[in-house]
Amino acid sequence: MRPFVRELVRVIAGVLPTTGPVYEFGSFQVPGQENIADMRPFFTGMEYIGCDAREGPGVDAIFDVQSTGLAPNTAGVILCLDTLEHVKNPIMACREMARITRHGGWVLITTVFSFPIHDYPADYWRFTPECMAMLMRFYDTSAVGVRGPALAPHTVFGVGIQVPDYDLTAIQWHVGEMVRTWQD
Repeated sequence: MRPFVRELVRVIAGVLPTTGPVYEFGSFQVPGQENIADMRPFFTGMEYIGCDAREGPGVDAIFDVQSTGLAPNTAGVILCLDTLEHVKNPIMACREMARITRHGGWVLITTVFSFPIHDYPADYWRFTPECMAMLMRFYDTSAVGVRGPALAPHTVFGVGIQVPDYDLTAIQWHVGEMVRTWQD
């Protein structure tokens, strides 16, 4: 888990209307990162299900994000933090996350762009902002952002909300300020 991603979750969870349950796909907490990788403190009082393809710290349930088996309209919030690059079919995964996000719910997807190749279990993809916008098409309203140099950002992220014509002005301002002032 990268500090920027943790702060992004804190900011967005503080701005968007948030209800549970919260599903975090890719919740396995790498040894030595248990404190920084734990997103539960930003969602106190809500049911929180840490999901991953493998057992371990931070994992409550084993799920394949490409085909969860969950009922439609199940999740109030979905987090997919620095995980999508490890998924064999990211389009299928994004379609599945949108399917299980209920009306009024939202997703935050972060992914690395300019970053070393890394495992868990394999590293397949890098996503441009245009690609993230395409992946966000499964949501009624969405916004995409980056952090880092314009032509080689270290982070590309998208927020999708299952509410038509949701006004993203407040979140865009808060996230924009955070991105502008963040010290790498």
